[in-house]
Parts: sequence; C-alpha cells; structure tokens
Amino acid sequence: MPKGYMISAHRSPADPEKAAAYRKTAKSALEAAGGKFLAGGGQVEARENGIAERTILIEFESFEAAVAAYESDAYQEALRALDGGADRDIRLFEGI
Repeated sequence: MPKGYMISAHRSPADPEKAAAYRKTAKSALEAAGGKFLAGGGQVEARENGIAERTILIEFESFEAAVAAYESDAYQEALRALDGGADRDIRLFEGI
C-alpha cells in the first residue's frame, strides 16, 4: 500500500505567538495519528514557483491516514490555536 504524506509549505513567516501555540499540540497530534516527521525547519531553496520559506514533510502509513490525521479533533485544535497566523500551502498526497 502506498504511503500518505502531508507537506506544509509556508508562503511567509508565521506569527511567532500563534505559531508557538500551534506547535504545542500540532506535532503530538500528528504523531499520535501515526505521522513521522521526515523533514522541516532546515534550509530551503525555491525553484520555479516555490517560495523559500519553512517547509515540513510528514509521512503516514496511507493517504487515508494522512487525511484522517488532518481531520482529527486533536489537529483541528492545533489549527484553531494557529488562528490564521500562517499563510501555508498544505497538501495531502499519496506516495508511489
């Protein structure tokens, strides 16, 4: 079965206070749903239409697991804490 992934590509720096509130619960919520953080927080070099901002990649056992993690009550609580404090492109996708 193909793995599932979540990628979070920021378009601009996040509001520091809201991002801190989000991080308090987001990582544990996604890990509890089976998420494995593969990359994030390091150097970013943008190409084509990319923007050189924070980018996070998380792996799940399946595409369905990635969707379920995003839709989980725990992760939705983290999003409420973020409260518009970040301009991000979030994509859930199936691996090969």
